[in-house]
Amino acid sequence: MTSLTKILPLKYPIIQAGMVYVSGGKLAAAAAEAGILGVIGAGSMNLELLEYHIKKAISLTSHPERLAINVPLLYAKNRDQFELAIKLGIRIFITSAGHPKLYTSWLKEQGCTVLHVISGPELALKCQEAGVDIIIAEGFEAGGHNGRDEITTMVLIPLVVDAVKIPVVAAGGIADGRGIAAALALGAQGVQIGTRFVATLESSAHDHFKNAVLNAHSNSTMLMMKKYVPVRLLKNKFYEDVKKLEDSGASSEELIKLLGHGRAKAGMLEGDMTEGEIEMGQVAALVKDNLSTKELVERLVLETRHSIQELHSAF
Repeated sequence: MTSLTKILPLKYPIIQAGMVYVSGGKLAAAAAEAGILGVIGAGSMNLELLEYHIKKAISLTSHPERLAINVPLLYAKNRDQFELAIKLGIRIFITSAGHPKLYTSWLKEQGCTVLHVISGPELALKCQEAGVDIIIAEGFEAGGHNGRDEITTMVLIPLVVDAVKIPVVAAGGIADGRGIAAALALGAQGVQIGTRFVATLESSAHDHFKNAVLNAHSNSTMLMMKKYVPVRLLKNKFYEDVKKLEDSGASSEELIKLLGHGRAKAGMLEGDMTEGEIEMGQVAALVKDNLSTKELVERLVLETRHSIQELHSAF
């Protein structure tokens, strides 16, 4: 038990990250059934698709109270997404990519619990001031959109824990029980795991994407596009095109033009491993098998307990 499992109705203090084109209703439901927080990644979803995935998740789990929605605060449709999810019974929301003050007070008035993703201790203080219930502090090892300051999880977590009085969840670079035990030792009350859940049977990631995770090495990813929106990418042709532009001193407008529309969907959902945008964390190098979510969570729990016992015996 940690403060995370006291605030959220979870068996284990683990959050399955809400990843665009990966975390649909099937994965979220499997995570909820396994005793952790199952998160639907709503960033790419219109209201019709979001409603489909919420209803699907609810239909597949006996623990709908363990379901959450991840909403990047980038779009005009955000308020509509919140209202739809609340109408369908969701009461846990993870917000990111925007100021925590935007919706936190309103969500809490609706009886919701709010988590917000940050990449630095200054942002953590803003979360606390805004009334956020739980902070997710994400190191730059993580896949997807990231912090420009490139603060690693090992440094970020104790900085944030020392800066605030609300619970902190560690994210970025965690794929097994060793990483969970380390995060807890740093003062986190739980962890959020993304890339490891790409390679699960219930993930909606294309098989090409799953195989890329399974075959990744320590140098397979790189944080790119810092002039626009920093994102950790798999090194493929699209990555090489981005790198060429950045090395030539390209502007953010030129990067936006190259990115265009639909690259993330083409890569992660449709399996275009050449021209697609493939968001992947460094920790992919540790992922070697494609498991069911239930099997993965059981393994994570056993590994964490073993790692904690090893720490106790060492001291």
